[in-house]
Amino acid sequence: MEKVKSDLDEKFQRVLKTPASFDFFVAIHDFVEHIELNSSLSDTLSQRTKPNRELGIPNKYSHLKEIYQGLEDAGAKPGVDLGHVRYMVIQDLNKIRNKNFSDSNSFWKKRELFRKLTGEIYERLNPAPVL
Repeated sequence: MEKVKSDLDEKFQRVLKTPASFDFFVAIHDFVEHIELNSSLSDTLSQRTKPNRELGIPNKYSHLKEIYQGLEDAGAKPGVDLGHVRYMVIQDLNKIRNKNFSDSNSFWKKRELFRKLTGEIYERLNPAPVL
């Protein structure tokens, strides 16, 4: 469990330190992927717990999962029907990859919100000790 927390911290620090760019979204992808691959972490974010619902954790995490899924989908085989919303996510992330930065791109426009949400999710997974 200590290695899982250590790796989570490393992924979180990368999100914090990466300037706004395509690499920033890749850092969020890697942060979410680490959570998804470790049930001890993903279970902590469950919407079944009242504190998570009160803090809006499931909704906040779902915004980050959109980035994760979008980057996963970008590497998917052509011809797979992903649906309109997922195609739009891929399109926005590809624009960022191609350095086409515009506030009409919802992901680019909300980049600092995503950084903040990552911090809130990290705090939920790694609460500060009470003194």
